[in-house]
Amino acid sequence: MTGPLEGVRVIDLTQALSGPYCTSILADYGADVIKVEPPRGDMIRHTGPFADDDAHHDFGNVFQNANRNKRSIVLDLKTEAGRAVLIELVRGADALVENFSTGVMDRLNLGYELLAEINPRLVYTSIRGFGDPRGGASPYAHWPAFDIVAQAMGGLMSITGPDSDTRVRVGSGIGDTVPGLFAALGTVMALFEAKTSGLGQYVDTAMTDGVLAVSEIVVNVFDATGTSPAPMGNALQGFAPFDTLRARDGEVALGAPHNAQWAKLCDIMGRPDLISDDRFDSDHHRWENREAVYDIVGAWVGRHTVSELVDLLGGKVPLAPVLDAAAIFADPHFAVRGMLPEVENPRTGRTTHVTGPVTKLTRTPGRVRHRAPLLGEHTAEILAEIGFDAERLVPLVAAETTHP
Repeated sequence: MTGPLEGVRVIDLTQALSGPYCTSILADYGADVIKVEPPRGDMIRHTGPFADDDAHHDFGNVFQNANRNKRSIVLDLKTEAGRAVLIELVRGADALVENFSTGVMDRLNLGYELLAEINPRLVYTSIRGFGDPRGGASPYAHWPAFDIVAQAMGGLMSITGPDSDTRVRVGSGIGDTVPGLFAALGTVMALFEAKTSGLGQYVDTAMTDGVLAVSEIVVNVFDATGTSPAPMGNALQGFAPFDTLRARDGEVALGAPHNAQWAKLCDIMGRPDLISDDRFDSDHHRWENREAVYDIVGAWVGRHTVSELVDLLGGKVPLAPVLDAAAIFADPHFAVRGMLPEVENPRTGRTTHVTGPVTKLTRTPGRVRHRAPLLGEHTAEILAEIGFDAERLVPLVAAETTHP
């Protein structure tokens, strides 16, 4: 079986996480993603974690996860030879994705307008902290950004934390990966439209915009009330019970904010009297009387172990144990869903787990076919494919690479 993007060629000029995450999604679903790296390589190659016996420290797990299914070519785009090869790659490409700072590609004479003249059907996608002026000229367009900047200015940090005095960053790189998801979706939409029109277009994604889009409570609450929502720990405004609760031997996440769920929970707790109690007889009343709700439910939860709660509530009321990494690796859900596939780690000779494709297509599924590439591993191969004398050009455009 082939992926739905089989036959699509993507030139990947991205580094770090947001861009590589975007292009890894395209690669998972069959696109031929050619990762163009500078002679020093993608900066994220040297970011751990690394296995204890990995003496090279140039193929970290973050890089492996975000660059599986890709091929690597080394081009120095500051040289004429490197730019000439990139232009030839663009001639036969369907899409190009980059996440340089605003203006970098233009200064290299590789901006969208020039490349669109060379290949009018090219879909050109950029991911920047505050977007590109082509999509809307932000006053912060030239500001550099990381995940934490996007989370802060996109509103997510304003609603995350135990209370309004302690704003925290979400533990994973949401400020990178969510914009990467939006950029992948935008790229696919533009590719779909190009099938009809024969023309590509510019696809502009701002990291801060992506974060705001998934921080919907920021917009919804302020628009309705004129006040800015504050962090509430693991609770959600307007919903009760909806929180993490302490069991005898751990924590569980529990949500039963609507009447049908509340009624099931009350029956399982042996408290059917609470269903008709006028303090708890509607979603809104339970929210208004949430302290009483949590006193009752919290006391019941606290008398049980996590395992007992799973047996009592699992499949009946929305409930989940709070799984750490070890528990996730042992849980049958992630195994049967193919969410932890293994690929080779060329630096240790063992295998490495990466996250698998999330969206399951039954006829043309995405899959992790091979590990991330070593730096410049496919330079000669790719040059030969586009008609260059690889033996002559490799020293001009690529760094000397090392292989295990």
